[in-house]
Amino acid sequence: MNIFLDIEYYPKIDTPLLEKSKNIINSNKSKWNPPFFTNTELYIDIDKIQQISSDFLSKKIKNIIVLGTGGSIQTLLALKHLAKKKLYPITSSRAVELKKCLEETSPKDSVVIPISRGGETLDVNSTIGIFLKKGYKFIGLSSKGTMYHMLKKIGCPILEVPDLSGRFAGSISNVGILPAFLLGINVNDFLSGLKNGYKKFMDFNDNPALNFSVFLYNLYLKGFKVVFSMPYSLNLEGSVGLFVQEISESTGKEEKGIIGTFQSAPLCQHSVLEYLLGGTKGAVIPVLWVIGNEEPDLILESSIDYVNQQTAQTIVNFQADATFQALLEKGVPSAKVTIERPDEYNMGNLIAFIQSSVYYLCLLLDVNWSSNPKVIIGKEIGNKALKNKSSLEQRKNTREKLTANVFDQKFFEE
Repeated sequence: MNIFLDIEYYPKIDTPLLEKSKNIINSNKSKWNPPFFTNTELYIDIDKIQQISSDFLSKKIKNIIVLGTGGSIQTLLALKHLAKKKLYPITSSRAVELKKCLEETSPKDSVVIPISRGGETLDVNSTIGIFLKKGYKFIGLSSKGTMYHMLKKIGCPILEVPDLSGRFAGSISNVGILPAFLLGINVNDFLSGLKNGYKKFMDFNDNPALNFSVFLYNLYLKGFKVVFSMPYSLNLEGSVGLFVQEISESTGKEEKGIIGTFQSAPLCQHSVLEYLLGGTKGAVIPVLWVIGNEEPDLILESSIDYVNQQTAQTIVNFQADATFQALLEKGVPSAKVTIERPDEYNMGNLIAFIQSSVYYLCLLLDVNWSSNPKVIIGKEIGNKALKNKSSLEQRKNTREKLTANVFDQKFFEE
C-alpha cells in the first residue's frame, strides 16, 4: 500500500539549508542509540497477545479500561476512534473520569489493563485497588516494581513492557498493541502502515518528516519556541497529543527545545487565531492537521447554496485552507499535515511521520531523543509529600521558602 501523507509548509527550505541540516543529523546520530521504534516486529509477539487475550474477546466484554499515563497510553489514544468496543482511558485518579467509568462499566462486561514499565507510577497504582475491590478482571502490562507485584499477587496475566523510551515504544510493543487488539482495532494494518512509513521517513530522499524537522529547527534558531497544533478532526487529536508529548519531552532538555500545544479546530479559529494573526510574531509555529476523506462523513443540508450538499468535512477543510492562507498572508511561518483517511494503515503512517520528525529534530538540536531526566523530579516531590501526609498549608510554605532562594528579589526589575 502507498503512503498518503502530505506536508505543506512555508517558507520553503532551500536545498543548501536542507543539505546542511542533513550533515548535522549525520554528525549527531552516533551520540545516542539508534531509533528502536523503526523495528515494528522485534518487541511484539502477536501470537502471545492473542493467547493472553482469548478469554476477553467475547461479546460480553464491552469495555476496555486502560490505567496508564503519558507514553503508556498516548499511542492508544491516537487509535481510539477505530475501536469496536468502549475505551475508558484512566490517566490518573481524577475523580470525575474515575467515577464515570465505575458508573458505566461493571466487572462482568469489562477488563482493566494497568500499564507501567517500572511499576511505580502513582497515577496508575492509586487506581488499581478500587477496580480490584469491585472484582474487575485484569491483564497487566508491567515488568517490575510495586504494580508488578500487586498484579502477580492476584494471579492475573501479565505481559512484559520493554525497557524503552515509553513515548516512542507504545506503537511497537505490548503497551499499545495489546489494548488495541482487545478493542477490535486491526493491528496488522496499523503495523503495516507504521512499517511502510518508516521505510519512507527514515530515507533522506524526498522525506516529508525530514523536511518538517528542518523547517521547525530553522524556525527555532530564529527564536520560535512553541508549536501550536490545530487538528481539524476529532480522529486526529490523539495523534496530535502524541506529537505534543514527543516534541516537548524529547527536545526539551539542556535549556533547549520546543514545546507543543494544541486546541481542537476549527474551534481554535475562534479563540487563538487573533493572537496568531495579530499578536506577538516570531514565537509560535502553527501546524494544521487535516484528513482528506473523513470517516465517517455526511452530506449537509443547508439553505446556503455553497454549503448545501457538501460533505461536513469538506466545509471544515475549506476553513483549514483559509486559515492556513490567512496565516501566510500575515507572514506567519506555518505548516499543514494531511492524511488521506483515518484508518489503521494511515494512522500507522502518521505516527511514523511524527516519531521520525521528532527524532530528526532532536539530532538537529543535539539532545538525546529518548531520555526525560527531569520528569522524575515532580514524582519524587509528590510521593514524599503523600508519605509525610503534608497538609495544604505545609506544601504552600515549602514552596514559599524554596522560591525565596531560587528567584532573585529583583527578578521583575529591568
